[in-house]
Order: sequence, then C-alpha cells, then structure tokens
Amino acid sequence: MLGTPILSNITIVIVEDHPDTRSSLTQFLHRQGATVVVSSDAFGGLQAIKEHHPNLVLSDINLPHRDGFELLGDIRALGTEDGGMVPVIAMTAFSDIIDPNHTIAAGFQAHLDKPFGPEQLLKAIKLVLKE
Repeated sequence: MLGTPILSNITIVIVEDHPDTRSSLTQFLHRQGATVVVSSDAFGGLQAIKEHHPNLVLSDINLPHRDGFELLGDIRALGTEDGGMVPVIAMTAFSDIIDPNHTIAAGFQAHLDKPFGPEQLLKAIKLVLKE
C-alpha cells in the first residue's frame, strides 16, 4: 500500500463561494486522492450531499443566501440515508467574529480559520474521519 494517497476512497463536498479558495482546495484534495464535489452556495451543497453521499463536507460559514450554520441545519434535517449525519468542518475568514467554540457547539465537527495551511486541513480531516 506504499504510495497510496492519504484520502483515497474519500468523497468530500466543498461549499465555498470564493472561486480561488474553491479551486485551491479542490486541487489540493485531488492530489491527496479524494473525490471532490464543489458548490458555491448552500443550496448546491445540499444537493451535492444528497447525490454523492460524501464522507465529509467542508463548508464556508459566510455563504450567499444561506450561511454555513443554516446549511448545517439543512444537512442534519436530511435522513441518514441522504447524508444527514455526514461530518462537517466549518471554514471562516471571520475568526474575530466567529469563535471555534460557537461552531463546535452548533454541531460542526471541526473549525478552520482562514487562511489555513495544508497540514491544518489534513489534520482536521483525519480527526473528523476517525470519529
């Protein structure tokens, strides 16, 4: 198994409205072996979860129309068979406003303050997928 990408056989939905961030996350996670599905808003993200049954969701908090907290509520309202129990990691550039304790208390499994590095992302993913 030497050389097997760290995230092979893992599907991740990224919900992020900034194209550059979405693109760099997608490229990085592909290099790690993940299958990545992207959306720029909560509605598309929820649809992607229903269709692809991911192992993990990375969601920005500040999204257009419906924020990451609302998306988390929508996900948890899904039945288990539709992805309602998928782990969700919150991402935010507003670390001065949105406290990690708040996101965890709201039901996210992990919190990443933007900008974050590849090691931080992989550490959060590994931690969440072990739970």
